[in-house]
Amino acid sequence: MLLDTYGRVATDLRVSLTDRCNLRCTYCMPEEGLRWLAKPELLTDDEIVRLVTIAVTRLGVTEVRFTGGEPLLRPGLVGIVERCAALRPRPSISLTTNGIGLARTADALRDAGLDRVNVSLDTLRPEVFHRLTRRNRHHDVIAGLDAARAAGLAPVKINSVLMRGVNDDEAPDLLAWALEHRYELRFIEQMPLDAQHGWQREDMVTAEEILRSLGERFALTPERSDERGSAPAERWLVDGGPARVGVIASVTRPFCRACDRTRLTADGQVRNCLFAREESDLRTALREGASDEEMVRLWQAAMWGKKAGSGLDDPTFLQPQRPMSAIGG
Repeated sequence: MLLDTYGRVATDLRVSLTDRCNLRCTYCMPEEGLRWLAKPELLTDDEIVRLVTIAVTRLGVTEVRFTGGEPLLRPGLVGIVERCAALRPRPSISLTTNGIGLARTADALRDAGLDRVNVSLDTLRPEVFHRLTRRNRHHDVIAGLDAARAAGLAPVKINSVLMRGVNDDEAPDLLAWALEHRYELRFIEQMPLDAQHGWQREDMVTAEEILRSLGERFALTPERSDERGSAPAERWLVDGGPARVGVIASVTRPFCRACDRTRLTADGQVRNCLFAREESDLRTALREGASDEEMVRLWQAAMWGKKAGSGLDDPTFLQPQRPMSAIGG
């Protein structure tokens, strides 16, 4: 198992398949993009499947989430999903995506064994989408959401980040729209993971502000605490349920004590925390012929050193050197 010194056990693996993205979200990267990883630096499809296999069959991982950058840009994605879905015990398999390209791949991903998707959508207004992402692809995201729902990749979850002065007035409208289309909406506080290191705490729209805005239109009832488990989202029943809305308050309400995640970057580094400034190299050992047992020990050592918390509340907090697109959200 992947145990740390605080007694937490990691059972949820986040795998970044690429650092590339076809959007340029202002809270993630600059307009000109970044220096992408060269192909030899990236894990191959076989290397990804081997590491996932070790995690599932030797280390107790039960959930695998493929992320990016934008994972739909990975040419071998469908094959990777299919091979991971064939593992025994079978992990639950999900995908976090911006939704562009999902309209043409949702059925193939379902057939390969993908269970569900999380799609990023921060606004219902195409002009605001362009302002946030610097691309005119709002209609593609909506089409991707429709395709995911039609393919049965349920529950289809939407992740929304609110930016002050840009889309911070849209929370109630986003929730009403999500309820109408049977999507599960989760708001995420903007986190200090942008490549520009321009994040400012005072500019962040907080969970309290989001809930206050939603409360002007909807009756929200907190979900029972025993239903949350290790999930990052606090959830509320909307108008008595059964529909729910979630808020991931990574900054103002850290949930580190219940964290059960381990992360693998596209270039084969283990991150034991999203906000860690250190990584542990698995790729080199993999390519030098390390046995599965050796890989197990390296991964366990990486997780054993996990800190008690993210450090976001510490005035001396420093952002990770690598941004969200390289880490895998």
